[in-house]
Amino acid sequence: MSELKSAQDLMAAAMAAKPTVDPEMASVVQLLKSLDRASKNVRTFGHQNIVAKKFFDQFYTELHTHLEQYSVLAFIIQREGLFFKEGCVYNSQAGESSENFAFKLYSDGIREITFHQGIEQEDVLFFFDALWDTGGASGTEDDDIVTRLWSRNLPTLTIVTADEVMKLSEVDDVLTPQRQVPPQGALREILAEINAKGRSEAKGDQQRKPRLSTNVMGYEVTEVEMAALARDIEAESQRDSILYLLDILTAVLSSERSPDLLNKLFDIYEGILKSLFQGGHWTIVEHVLGLLTEAEEVRPDLNEAHKQKLHNMFDQLGSPELVTLIKQYLNTADKPRTEGLETVLLMMKPSAMPALCSLLGDLEHAAHQALIANALVELAKDSPEIVVKHLTDRRVSFVRNLLGIITRWNNPKLAESVEKILRHPDPLIRREAIRTLAGLKPSGSAAKLVPLLNDQDEGVRLATLKPLLTGHYTATFNIWEPIVNAEHFTERDAAEKRNIFHAMRVTTGDDAVPYWGSLLTDWGWTNRKKREDLALLAVDALGKLGTAAAKAALDTGSKKGTAAVKQACATALTGTNKQLRTA
Repeated sequence: MSELKSAQDLMAAAMAAKPTVDPEMASVVQLLKSLDRASKNVRTFGHQNIVAKKFFDQFYTELHTHLEQYSVLAFIIQREGLFFKEGCVYNSQAGESSENFAFKLYSDGIREITFHQGIEQEDVLFFFDALWDTGGASGTEDDDIVTRLWSRNLPTLTIVTADEVMKLSEVDDVLTPQRQVPPQGALREILAEINAKGRSEAKGDQQRKPRLSTNVMGYEVTEVEMAALARDIEAESQRDSILYLLDILTAVLSSERSPDLLNKLFDIYEGILKSLFQGGHWTIVEHVLGLLTEAEEVRPDLNEAHKQKLHNMFDQLGSPELVTLIKQYLNTADKPRTEGLETVLLMMKPSAMPALCSLLGDLEHAAHQALIANALVELAKDSPEIVVKHLTDRRVSFVRNLLGIITRWNNPKLAESVEKILRHPDPLIRREAIRTLAGLKPSGSAAKLVPLLNDQDEGVRLATLKPLLTGHYTATFNIWEPIVNAEHFTERDAAEKRNIFHAMRVTTGDDAVPYWGSLLTDWGWTNRKKREDLALLAVDALGKLGTAAAKAALDTGSKKGTAAVKQACATALTGTNKQLRTA
């Protein structure tokens, strides 16, 4: 007992020591990931783009769920990033996106932002437009985020600005980075307390004294401010070199006037894209492509040669060279990144489809194959022949992925191409082809399906019986004859033979009655037991068929069959007559 108690005490101590996860904090972290992705895609592709809409809907659903549970969602915005419950939940220097919304909010003077329960999708879309000045959210191009948000005065989205804070005393203590972060919702309370102390004292505390008596003005810098500057410098030095370079190139693109230098700039962008593909930096690739998409709007003075270079870069996205880099990265990298890759794939032109099909066949991991297959579903639906021509490939996983794409298209015109691989050497492909064909042609002639019931693989035979038993297909007995008259048909499992007879019943009707009638009167001493079992299965099929021809065959069997067959025929006739009287 003492040993048991000690074990229980140890378990209790272990449970007590186990850290608990704050569900609200976990929800906020997930929300910020969705917000970053949704904001970036809406800004790059617009509200109506299918990819941007998917990411936006996901973010809004998560935001609505969070606000339903916690009523409000408030963030303190500092130079370092977003703070929630005194913890940094979004770092303005982290990540691979140079379009960081936390830094954007901070640089435009917003120090606290709060989302309230009941916020509508239109309000969130307006917030995205105000954040990046897209979709006409502002009156002029010079308006900042604060002005844009104030123009709508949304009750479900409130902000505290730097101007509101800086007008009050003790602001340095409130907003000092890397010290105590104000708790959620604390800025408005602090503003109220400081305002009560009087503006005269606050004004005196905020004044800076000139420390130089010459024409050059200088100001005293406190140790706190010096520490903040040191942190800014350190953070700047630790920035990702690729993002830093992209910021420089963006500045050059927006201001450079020399045609020759612009040509060199576009050449640099081509080299950067290749490098990013090689390293699997898909989110940065997405960002670069977004910048290049907007280049003609930012620089309407670009000449035709420059515009052609831009178009060529997008045409080259699906080139064999870049697609090969994707393959090499996904197949060789340790824990390869895939976030953002699907968006990059969806930005490719139709000319990329052959290369993507080859990529689908060459990738080694199922998750990566699924990613390419999803892209091909969207990109190749208007030119399915590019996918269909690869169905004869011998690689099993490749062909199964292609059949999955064709199934999702649900285009009956592709049924003929699928029929051509019903004799594929791999049984897994034959099964998948049968299922795909049944989806593309859910009714019609069973001439292509019935011969598959002689397949050596039991799974193929079962997959074939499933659509035939629906009663949506038709066939003559001549098509079924090679199946039921095969030398080893009687050796099959009883359940399989029964299903075959019922598939004959629903596809041929009375055309199979003469065959079943011959089984009822078939006498012989060899294989007597197997013959009798087959005759009893024929009685079951004729009884369920219930037509006049079926009853006539049963009547003959009740007179000329073996004792077991006679009894079974009589019972089937009685059941058929009862059904007729009830009907």
